[in-house]
Amino acid sequence: MDHDHGATGDRHETQAAEAGQGSSSVPKERRTHHHALEDFRRRFIVSTILTVPILLLSPPVQALLGIEIVFPGSEFLLLALATIVYLYGGWPFLSGIVSELRARMPGMMTLIAVAITVAYVYSSAVVLGIVGGEGFFWELATLIDIMLLGHWVEMRSVLGASRALEELVRVMPSEAHLLRDAGTEDVPVDRLVPGDRVLVRPGEKVPVDGVVVEGATSVNEAMLTGESKPVEKRPGGEVIGGAINGEGSIVVEVKRTGAETYLAQVIDLVRKAQESRSRTQDLADRAAFLLVVIALFVGAVTFAAWLALGEGTGFAVERAATVMVIACPHALGLAVPLVVAVSTALAAQSGFLIRDRSAFERAKDLTAVVFDKTGTLTEGRFGVTDILTFGGRAEEDVISTAASIEAHSEHPIARGVVRSAEERGISLLPVQDFRAIPGVGVEGEAGGRTVRVVGPGYLTEQGIAAGDERVEALQRQGKTVVFLLEDDRLTGALALADIIRPESGEAIARLKAMGVRCMMLSGDNRDVAAWVAGELGLDEFFAGVLPHEKAEKIREVQQRYRVAMVGDGINDAPALVQADVGIAIGAGTDVAVESADIVLVRSDPRDAAAVIDLSKKTYRKMFENLLWATGYNAVAIPLAAGVLFGAGIVLTPAAGAVLMSASTVIVAINARLLRV
Repeated sequence: MDHDHGATGDRHETQAAEAGQGSSSVPKERRTHHHALEDFRRRFIVSTILTVPILLLSPPVQALLGIEIVFPGSEFLLLALATIVYLYGGWPFLSGIVSELRARMPGMMTLIAVAITVAYVYSSAVVLGIVGGEGFFWELATLIDIMLLGHWVEMRSVLGASRALEELVRVMPSEAHLLRDAGTEDVPVDRLVPGDRVLVRPGEKVPVDGVVVEGATSVNEAMLTGESKPVEKRPGGEVIGGAINGEGSIVVEVKRTGAETYLAQVIDLVRKAQESRSRTQDLADRAAFLLVVIALFVGAVTFAAWLALGEGTGFAVERAATVMVIACPHALGLAVPLVVAVSTALAAQSGFLIRDRSAFERAKDLTAVVFDKTGTLTEGRFGVTDILTFGGRAEEDVISTAASIEAHSEHPIARGVVRSAEERGISLLPVQDFRAIPGVGVEGEAGGRTVRVVGPGYLTEQGIAAGDERVEALQRQGKTVVFLLEDDRLTGALALADIIRPESGEAIARLKAMGVRCMMLSGDNRDVAAWVAGELGLDEFFAGVLPHEKAEKIREVQQRYRVAMVGDGINDAPALVQADVGIAIGAGTDVAVESADIVLVRSDPRDAAAVIDLSKKTYRKMFENLLWATGYNAVAIPLAAGVLFGAGIVLTPAAGAVLMSASTVIVAINARLLRV
C-alpha cells in the first residue's frame, strides 16, 4: 500500500505542478512584484543619499542656505554625482520609454524620461560651457527621488489591493493526517489523491475538498463562502478545503485535489477577473494616451513661448520639464485597475465570484431582477406552512401526532411533516401497527388512539366534513393539505408547500429599495406562484413556465427593463445566458458554472442584491478616481506651464513631482476605501 501511495503521490505531484495547484503561480507573481518593489526602494535610497551632496554643491541651494562650497572641480563633481543619479535612479524611466515607444504607446515613462533627460542634457551643457545659464541638477535629482518614491508607494498599493489572493492561498494547510492501516501519517497535501482518507482534528483546517465518512462536527467556511454561521457536518456531508473544523474529529474522504478544488477555482476566477479589462479601463487608457500627447505638445509650446518672451533657456527648460512631470498619467493609469483589484477580492470574500467583469459593470444599470422560484427563492423541499386545529386540539399536539405516524413513511410529504416537527423541537410519540394506505395516506396506533394522516379524498369517501373555509383558502394557494384523524374524528390539518427561504423577503426588500423591480419565473401552477409572489411582495410573476421557455420570458422582460436572471445554473442555463447579467445561485462547491456571469456560492438570494450594490459602489469609485485624475491635470498643467508666473506662482519640477505623486496616492487610497 505504501508503495502504491508513493507512486500515486509522485504522479499527483507532477499533475499539481502542471496545474499550478491553484496557487503556486500567485507566490511567483508576487515574488516578481516584490523584486520590482525592492528595486525601486534600493534605487530610491541610493539616489536620495547622492542627492545630499548634489544639493550642497548647487549654487541656488547654497544661496538659499547662506553657505558657499566651492573648490577646484566642484562643478565636475556635481556633474558626476548627477550623472549617477540620472543613470541609476532614472534607469526605470529610461528603459520604460524604450518599451513604450516600441509598443507605439507613449505613456507615463515617456513623460518622465523626456523631462529628466532634457534637464540632465541642459544642465550638463551649462557645466561644460556649451551654453550659458544656470543648471538645475538639484531639481533633476530631487525629481528622480520623488518619482522613485511615488512608484514605490504606488506598487505597495497595488500589492496591497491584490493581497487577498495570497490570503486565499494561505488558507490551505500544507500537511494532512493521512489514514493508513498502521495509523496516521503526516504527508504534504499535494501528495493526496481522490479516495484517500484523512483525519481532521478539532481546530484544524480541512486539507482538501471531500466528504465526511466518520464523525460529526461544525465547520467555519466564512473565509471561503462568506457564510458566517458554522455549518453542521455529518457523514455524507461535503467539506471544502481550507474550512476550519470545529469541536469534533472527522474522517474525510478526498474527492478533489489540486486545481480541481473549490479554493483553486476561486483563486483562478479572482485572478482572471482582476486581470480582465473593463470598458472603464479602456476609457482611462485612451485618456492617458491623450494626456501624454497633450503634455508633450504643451511642453514644447511652453518651452518655445518662454524662450520667445526672453525668460532664458534655463527657465524655459524648467517650465517644459515641469509640464511633462506633472502631466504623468500615473493616477489615471491606476484609477480603474486598483478599484477592479479591490472589488474583485471583496466580492470573493463576500461569497460571490465574478466570471465576467463587463457583466459585473452592467449590474449597476439593472432595473429588474428575475428569480427562479424552486431552489432560489424557496428551499426546494416540502415543509409545513400552516397548522389548523379542530375540536380544541393544540397546534403542537396536531403536528406531534401527525409527525409520529409520518416518521415511518418515506413519502416526500411525510418527510416534510417530520422535518417541520424536528425544526420546532417537538418530540414524537411511540407508534404501533403502522401501515401505509395506498393512494390514501398512513395509519397507526399512537397515544392509545387510532391515528390516520390522509388526503381530502379519504374524507370525501368517509363522509367526513373537510374542515372550514380556512382549508379552502389554503388549497386555493396551491398548497397540499393533509388531515389528521384520531379515532375517525377530524382533529387537525397541515398545509405543506415548498418552503420560502427566510432570506428571500429581505433580498426583495433590498432590491426594491434600490429601485429594482423583482419578478419570478416558476414551472408551478398559478396558485402556487401567486402565493409565493404575495408572501414576498414581488412586482410580477410568471407561472407554468417550462425550462425551455424561460429564455423567451427573459427576452420579453428585456423589452422593458435591463434584466438580471438569478437561477440555479442547471435548467436555468439558457435564461442565464439570455439575461443582461446571469447570476447562478446555490452553486456550492461547483464554482465553474459556465452559463453564469456571476456565481453566488451561498444559496442566499440576498447576495444578488449585494452584487448590484457592490457594482454601483465600484463604478462610483472608478468615476471618482477618473474625475480626480483628469481634473487634477486640468488645473496642474496650466500652473506648470507658468500661467500664474506674473502673480509669483511658479512650480518647480520637484514640486510638480510631489503633486503628481500625491494624486497617485489619493487615487490608491480612494480605491482601498471601497472596503469600508
